[in-house]
Amino acid sequence: MFENLGNKLTDIFKKLTSQGLLKEDDVNLAMREIRIALLEADVALPVAKEFINRVKEKAIGAEVIKSVQPGHMVIKIVQDELTNILGSENSEINLKSRPPVVIMVVGLQGAGKTTSCAKLALRIKDKYNKKVLLSSLDIYRPAAQKQLEVLATQIGVSSVTIQEKEIPLEITRRTIDQAEKEGFEVVIFDTAGRLHIDETMMLELEQIQKISKPTEILLVADSMTGQDAVNIAKSFKQQLDLTGIILTRIDGDNRGGAALSMREITNCPIKYVGVGEKITELEEFYPERIASRILGKGDIISLVEKAAASINQDEAEKIAKKMQSGSFDLSDMLSQLRSIKKMGGLSSMIGLIPGLSGIKGKIDDMNLEGNVFKKQEAIIMSMTKKERKYPKLMNASRKIRVSKGSGVPIQDINILLRQHLQMQKMMKKMGGFDKKSMLRGGMSNLRNMLRGS
Repeated sequence: MFENLGNKLTDIFKKLTSQGLLKEDDVNLAMREIRIALLEADVALPVAKEFINRVKEKAIGAEVIKSVQPGHMVIKIVQDELTNILGSENSEINLKSRPPVVIMVVGLQGAGKTTSCAKLALRIKDKYNKKVLLSSLDIYRPAAQKQLEVLATQIGVSSVTIQEKEIPLEITRRTIDQAEKEGFEVVIFDTAGRLHIDETMMLELEQIQKISKPTEILLVADSMTGQDAVNIAKSFKQQLDLTGIILTRIDGDNRGGAALSMREITNCPIKYVGVGEKITELEEFYPERIASRILGKGDIISLVEKAAASINQDEAEKIAKKMQSGSFDLSDMLSQLRSIKKMGGLSSMIGLIPGLSGIKGKIDDMNLEGNVFKKQEAIIMSMTKKERKYPKLMNASRKIRVSKGSGVPIQDINILLRQHLQMQKMMKKMGGFDKKSMLRGGMSNLRNMLRGS
C-alpha cells in the first residue's frame, strides 16, 4: 500500500534535507514534484491541488525557511497534512446504541462485501465481546446467502436461516425480530450489490435503511479501482446516510490514491481496510499511522498490536530466555518462522519498522515467504524431536532421510543448519550491539541467513 508514492516522496525529501538552508524556489520545486507523485498515485486532482496549497502555504513561512533544519520541517508539514487528508484520527465503529446495534454493509458486486461482513463480525466478536448475528439480503447473486452462512460457521457466529423465495425486506424484518428475541447485540446486514449503481438497487437499500434503522452504514469499496472507488463512494453518500468506508484489497494497491481521496471528497471516514484474503485480515484505519508509513517512518504501534494478537506471550518469553542462554534449537526456529507468517510475513513486518521500509522491496524480491520459509518448515518437520533439539546429530545418513522426507536437496538442509548456527551466535552477541550497528548490519545478516531459495 502506497509503496510507489512513499518511494517518490522519500526521494524528494532526500533532496530537501541535503540542501541545508532552503529558498522559496526550492520549496516550489519540491511542491511540483510532490503534486506529480500524488497524481501518479491516482489521487484525485482537486485533492492533490488542495493538499499542495495547504503544504506550500505553511512551508514557505519565514519560520520554516530560516529554521536550522528547514527540510525536516517541510517533511513534518507534509506528514501533518497527509494525516488531515486521511481523516486526522481513528474513527471507531459505533456500537453504543441500544441493542441490537444494526450495521448495514453496502457496495457494488465484486468489491468483497460478503467477506468483509464476516471479517467485521469476527473483529466485533473478538475485540468487543459482542454476540453477533449475520444476515444476507442478497437473493440475486447465486449462492451469496450460502457463502455468508459458511463464513459465519467458520468464525463461530450465528447467521439467519435461509428461506427460499423470501424478499430482502422480509428477511430484514425477520432478522431484527430474531435478534431482539434471542439477545443478539449486533446485527450485520450483507446487502445485495450490482455491477453498477442503478435506481432499483438504491431504492431497495433506502427501504432496508428505513426498516432496520442502522447505527452504521458502511460502504465496501475496492481500492484497486482507484478513482472509480471514490466516485462510487460519492454516489452512495448522496443516496444513503453513509457513516464509514471499508477499503478492500489495499494490500494489492501500491498507489493508494483511493484512500487519500476518499475522506476529502466524501467527508466520510475510512474505518477499516482489508489487508489480505484471510478472514482475520481486516485492520482498523489509523490516519496518523498510515501517514507515517507513507513517509517511510514505519508504524511500531501496529507492529506491536500484530505481535500481541499473533504470538503467545508465554511461548515468546520462553523462546527469549532460550535465545539469551544460547539454547535456541530448531523447534524454536520453526516457532519463530510460524509467528512471522501469522503476523503477515517478513515484508509486512519490515514495512512497519522505522528506517527499514526501504528493505521491503528487497525482501519481496527474495521471495522468502514463498520459497525459503516453506522449505525450512518442511526440513524441520521431517526431523525427529531429538534432531531438532541437537542439530549436531545431523550426519550424512540423517540428512539423506530428511531430504527424502521434506522433498528438498541436502544442500538446503546444510544451509538451514548453517543459518541456525549463525542465529545462535548472533543471539549470544546481541546484548553487545547498539541500535545503530544492528540497523546497519540488519539487512546484511538477514540476506546471509535467508539466502537459501
